[in-house]
Amino acid sequence: MHLTINTDGGSLNNPGKAAIGFIIQNDDGLLFSHSEPIGIASNNVAEYTALIKALTHVLKMTENKSWKVTGLKCIADSELMIKQLNGVYKVKNADIIPLHKKIKDFVSLINCPITFSHVLRDKNADADLLVKKALGK
Repeated sequence: MHLTINTDGGSLNNPGKAAIGFIIQNDDGLLFSHSEPIGIASNNVAEYTALIKALTHVLKMTENKSWKVTGLKCIADSELMIKQLNGVYKVKNADIIPLHKKIKDFVSLINCPITFSHVLRDKNADADLLVKKALGK
């Protein structure tokens, strides 16, 4: 099964009250969605945290043999995060370095091809709406 994950994270006042949201879909439609507040964080930490939570869910499902994942496409509206994950930008921020490493660790644990793609916010509206909901907006 090929999966698509849309993630988003945001914070008020950057850093400030932060939340994440993600959606996991296959070709047949929605499989799982989740949103939650994550406390005080920057926008970038929230973006990374959303992807980590989504990949954690995928990993648990593959370990439980519930899903046989053959491909994974990760989509986010954070151009910075996507370019860092694709090796275009270096990761210099001390708060982001361990999060970036954790995602790279997931890539090696989830045994299938994984791509990271950037989209504009309007193409990531469902994940964005989950973040707003978790922030009480």
